[in-house]
Amino acid sequence: MRAPGFWRGPRPGWQAMCLWPISLLYAAVALARFRRAPMVRAGAPVICVGNPTVGGSGKTPTAILIARLLEALGRRPVFLSRGYGAKVSGPVTVDPKVHTAADVGDEPLLLARTAPTVVSPDRALGAEMAEGLGDIIVMDDGFQNPALHKDLSLLVIDAAYGVGDGYCLPAGPLRLPLGPQLARAGAVVMVGEGEAGEAVAKQAGARGVPVLRGRLVADPAMTTALSGRPAIAFAGIGRPDKFFETLGDIGVQVVETRAFADHHRYSDADARGLMALQKRSGAIPVTTEKDLVRIGTPSGGALKTLAEAMVGLPVTLAFDEPSAQALQALLEDTLDGT
Repeated sequence: MRAPGFWRGPRPGWQAMCLWPISLLYAAVALARFRRAPMVRAGAPVICVGNPTVGGSGKTPTAILIARLLEALGRRPVFLSRGYGAKVSGPVTVDPKVHTAADVGDEPLLLARTAPTVVSPDRALGAEMAEGLGDIIVMDDGFQNPALHKDLSLLVIDAAYGVGDGYCLPAGPLRLPLGPQLARAGAVVMVGEGEAGEAVAKQAGARGVPVLRGRLVADPAMTTALSGRPAIAFAGIGRPDKFFETLGDIGVQVVETRAFADHHRYSDADARGLMALQKRSGAIPVTTEKDLVRIGTPSGGALKTLAEAMVGLPVTLAFDEPSAQALQALLEDTLDGT
């Protein structure tokens, strides 16, 4: 799914106003589900990394950073993911040497590079498997899911986007009204800068919810390798424009861009189109890590040609010093209380 342009806001447009009655119904149903008591308390502490809207915000880099901080505290984190678009019907431990993005989803393959990762559409069953692999669960997404009790929940927000026009689906990007989500958050993680994010930070502050500030940092080695080079930028993520802007920020000469739907499954036709651009311009195809693992290592065809020609740009999340200290304290308090 590609987010409609009218979701961006900052104020609702006519399309949102037309969809507003449906949005009210959706919000009522989603809120009733959100307010249910958790069905299961896992045998290990659960830290949930979610976002209030659909689309990309930086959840996966946040989850990876938290896992590394937990390891530094002497814990053995395990990731738990629904595995968007995954084929698996029951809990499975991700094996990057065996599984593909079609099997378990793209995000779990990235998470599995850092710590053991369980994919399960049923969060409770997945948590049970995760308990045998470590001593603390980091849940990627699932903030609005009532299946598991969460010991700490973080809401990750792209500061440039905020919560869009502030409406719930389908009139806007919110999964349910922002207020109840902030009320349940242990902290808000603001990624990047932007007036839209500052508006959310103000609301969070008024509720006494800490706001942690970070930014996505491109891999230094790849930044050096790509700086000054012409590139064909393509991405199938929640907000491809954000990736294109990042390439420009690190000095890449973006000559063409191609935006695909979030979690897009690339076809030979897509690859032929991208390679035609490469042949015409001589530029290198550059994409995100998520797209890189989704394309994988095809055995033949245009996808194999693309896979051999393209490069991925890894990014990590870095907090400012006060936010890093605040997050460390949150994690330690959570561990002390479980």
